[in-house]
Amino acid sequence: MKFTPEQYRIADEKSRSFIDPDEIWSFINSAEPTPERVRAIIQKSLNKQRLSLADTAVLVQTTDPVLVEEIKEGARELKRRVYGNRMVLFAPLYLGNLCQNNCQYCGFRSTNKEQKRVTLTQEQIVKEVEALESVGQKRLVLSLGEHKSYDAEFLAQCVRTVYSVKKGNGEIRRVNLNAAPLDHAGFKLVHEAGIGTFQIFQETYHPETYLRYHLSGPKRDFDWRLTAFDRAQDVGLDDNGFGVLFGLYDWRYEVLALIRHTNHLEACYNVGPHTISFPRIKDASAMNVSPEYMVNDEDFVKLIAILRLAVPYTGLILTAREPSSIRKAALEFGVSQLDGGTKLEIGSYAEEEHPDNQDLKREQFKINDDRSLAEVVDDLLDNKYIPSFCTACYRRGRTGEHFMEFSVPGFIKRFCTPNAVLTLAEYIVDYASPATAEKGWRLIDETIAELDGDKFKDELVTRLEKIKQGERDLYF
Repeated sequence: MKFTPEQYRIADEKSRSFIDPDEIWSFINSAEPTPERVRAIIQKSLNKQRLSLADTAVLVQTTDPVLVEEIKEGARELKRRVYGNRMVLFAPLYLGNLCQNNCQYCGFRSTNKEQKRVTLTQEQIVKEVEALESVGQKRLVLSLGEHKSYDAEFLAQCVRTVYSVKKGNGEIRRVNLNAAPLDHAGFKLVHEAGIGTFQIFQETYHPETYLRYHLSGPKRDFDWRLTAFDRAQDVGLDDNGFGVLFGLYDWRYEVLALIRHTNHLEACYNVGPHTISFPRIKDASAMNVSPEYMVNDEDFVKLIAILRLAVPYTGLILTAREPSSIRKAALEFGVSQLDGGTKLEIGSYAEEEHPDNQDLKREQFKINDDRSLAEVVDDLLDNKYIPSFCTACYRRGRTGEHFMEFSVPGFIKRFCTPNAVLTLAEYIVDYASPATAEKGWRLIDETIAELDGDKFKDELVTRLEKIKQGERDLYF
């Protein structure tokens, strides 16, 4: 598939104009967070109306503790209406840490001589996936550094390898990618390999700060990274995941920039991001970051609630960078996806013995929630969340614009709850301890009781019986 210089020029021009720091700061500086205005904005979101940049600016500028708590409560209610009590689980799988970039916050940076460089072979990937399947994982996000060795063909081959691995009743049903931006042909190749979401984190949307922290390498090109999802959309890869690394620049600016990027994709392609991630700066080997913009716990929780109100249809991902206490709090008012049983050291899932202390020379950054998948599932059940390994939307074609048609009005919940129940039932039968199974079946029974009048209820009960009899991969 060939693309003309004119097509590249048009894509580049479309993206260059939509991030204007002066415009973003003008919204922030002119915001007036009066009680009446804040409450009207919360209600607007609860009415399933998209918040504008001006609306979002009012929320980020709100400091009154009473109003901040109302923002959180609004986010709790919105999450309940849109997502119910399900929580999607996944695991990251790092493929390699070769990298040509010199990013001051990252352990993979090219100038970090302490980093032990390694790339998994296809055979090693198989072993990693078998280990992940043996504990019940169904969804993976593949991550790696940016290096000429990790081209689109390499990525596509890794995706195909992951999908090919079957261990017992285990299988990976959806592979997402967190990788460097590609050109049109590259995005087309990985799309054809069957990936779900392609994640690219801008890290910071502030151009000057971006150059400050990206000293050299392909990643230094701010505009090439910013245009990535335009190129992906051009070739039909319509399931995209945004992200910001909070702590590089003012969090208020970054939140508005995420919304601005969302507005751009919606205006050009009628598709917003499928997910937004918001990692905070954590320890990394050879990290060199100014503490000026580090985000404290209070502001971090607040910005998650604001993002939920601003983009209600978008999945919010909170990773194991954060301790379990912060993750538990954030579940209430925004987060809809968690990783569980996370190991970042390359090749560590298949290791029979795993060191208690993480080796930062083998990973990108330090994790702060090292619970196993079983422990995460157990904790979710204790708090009445339905652990979900669902991948139905991808395989039913509910992505991109089609996903927006279901999710924006809130219809997607009708599918999500029964599909979450079915994947939890699979987990219970195949992997859960007796104590976890007892809690899981109890929550399933409670959930079914709440579905009275739902058109899926009778069929859901029938499919649950099929799972108990050995059938797998049933979904709506």
